[in-house]
Amino acid sequence: MPVINRIGDLAEEMTEWRRWMHRNPELGFDCHKTAGFVAERLRSFGIDEIHEGIATTGIVAVIEGQGQGPCIGLRADMDALPIEEATGAGHASETPGLMHACGHDGHAAMLLGAAKYLAETRNFAGRVALIFQPAEEGGGGGEVMVQEGIMDRFGIGQVFGIHNAPLHETGHILTAPGPVMAAADEFEVVIGGVGGHGAWPHETVDPVAAAVAMVQAVQTIMSRNHRAADDLVISVTQIHAGRVNNVIPDRAVFSGTIRSFTPEVRAMVFRRLEEIVKGHEAAFGVTATLEIDMGYPATVNDAASVEFAAGVAAEIVGSERVKVDATPEMGAEDFSYMLQARPGAYLFVGQGDTAFCHHPEYDFNDEIAPIGASFLARLVERAQPVQG
Repeated sequence: MPVINRIGDLAEEMTEWRRWMHRNPELGFDCHKTAGFVAERLRSFGIDEIHEGIATTGIVAVIEGQGQGPCIGLRADMDALPIEEATGAGHASETPGLMHACGHDGHAAMLLGAAKYLAETRNFAGRVALIFQPAEEGGGGGEVMVQEGIMDRFGIGQVFGIHNAPLHETGHILTAPGPVMAAADEFEVVIGGVGGHGAWPHETVDPVAAAVAMVQAVQTIMSRNHRAADDLVISVTQIHAGRVNNVIPDRAVFSGTIRSFTPEVRAMVFRRLEEIVKGHEAAFGVTATLEIDMGYPATVNDAASVEFAAGVAAEIVGSERVKVDATPEMGAEDFSYMLQARPGAYLFVGQGDTAFCHHPEYDFNDEIAPIGASFLARLVERAQPVQG
């Protein structure tokens, strides 16, 4: 079965909705105009319940199906990024310094398309909760919505999300059981020493030497402390020390990012960082403090939900265009918090050979909106069929 005919008919509308959101990007939790636009569309569809102001500007809209049944959640993010747009598109951002560089405008448009179809047809049992989320790009809006109780409040039993995928063939759908996106954590080490003249290093306690040794030791976590089959990235991305060539500074700082897929590997890295910093502190006679900023956890798909979603995807795009052993991505996603709260799956839909996400020339491919919307709508109908 290809794209749902009625949703295909909505393609032009979805493009208009998406491009309005693209012209009006908003950051973090401050998605007031976007949320207002979404709520206005939902009201025009005759949605049964529209709950606004969740996680500041998030929305949960509920559509009642036919008769008793469970509630399935469908999520789309709405926020943009602090990037100056360079697409030159006619619908380019009208807000300097902000743009939809990750396709959240497209995700919201796809969920709106599915919402309009589901509100018209109601060919499912129970209820569907449409989750429009702010602050995916670093704000953790998904975590806040979960903390504010949306899963229990709306009786959501399972939850699904979808993201566009540049550089993958247009309309192909990819996912995998288990981890599909990484946990993303950051660390910073501040080293204190005793500064002095570069010609008399014996009169100083050199924090630069300590920093260099620590950075080298951090790289051994990958090579010597973790199993080669476990995906892990540790990148030192900044080193700052001194300003004058003939002066040994009294302070050095280095920082970076950690990407992992399991709690065990994540905990091991944290432990080894602490041991390396403390050991080198003693060895070099400096003071050293380690700060770890824990970001989003890994996005982990439920295996049964992946199998179900892949079957639905095959109905829309054909089984030959569905991949269920996709390589996990090192990027992070706060849909992870929703998957910690309820079983479900996160999938990707290819949008062709375009600029990658978070690039100033990125733009969502409107051709895939009917595919994504059809997939989301059919998920509901297949998960909660009307009993004859």
